[in-house]
Amino acid sequence: MAAAAPPPPPTPAPEPASTLPETTPVGHPIFTRIRLATPSDVPHIHKMIHQMAVFERLTHLFSATESSLSSTLFSPSSHPFHTFTIFLLEASPSPFTDNNYDTNPFYGPIVKVVNLDYPIDDPERETFKTNHDVCVAGFVLFFPNYSTFLAKPGFYIEDLFVRECYRRKGLGKMLLSAVAKQAVKMGYGRVEWVVLDWNVNAIKFYEEMGANVLQEWRVCRLTGEALEAYGGSG
Repeated sequence: MAAAAPPPPPTPAPEPASTLPETTPVGHPIFTRIRLATPSDVPHIHKMIHQMAVFERLTHLFSATESSLSSTLFSPSSHPFHTFTIFLLEASPSPFTDNNYDTNPFYGPIVKVVNLDYPIDDPERETFKTNHDVCVAGFVLFFPNYSTFLAKPGFYIEDLFVRECYRRKGLGKMLLSAVAKQAVKMGYGRVEWVVLDWNVNAIKFYEEMGANVLQEWRVCRLTGEALEAYGGSG
């Protein structure tokens, strides 16, 4: 009987490919920046306010113009956080290269990278472009109010808006967080806002953040002819 052949020598492990990248990009990153709005941002702000009026089905109440926004939001006596203040949210597919806003004495921009599962298709990219690949994605407008119960000032958010193609990506939460962070920095006692009762997605979003949606409170408002009539009486 012939002797069995010796087993073949073990196959050496393959050399790791030298052409593989050290890291593999994950998802589709976008670079975001929250900064103080400037007078040059008014055209973009005006367009977003109109889009918000359309979303809230309130276009019949929309009468703001770029001129009226500019004169009321950016008057010479206006000082951020002590009167009407706007944080603008910008987005870019690449890192921000301009540093025009880094030396603002009132507020240093917040820059953050957000990884998305899919790239953003922005059909209004050219309309909302501010610089090269940078586009305006949303804004929040707020101003000081006061709580007598707390004996502390606070911030009231009048508008929070994220353009449609940028929604459901955590950007609205970033804007709210920026306002809350500023309130804490200034020692303020609260941040508050209102939400339409039919906007169940927004209500759920705010509740998940820890906000109390006060069912027992109702907003009272005098405006237009009623304001003129009441303000002129007596």
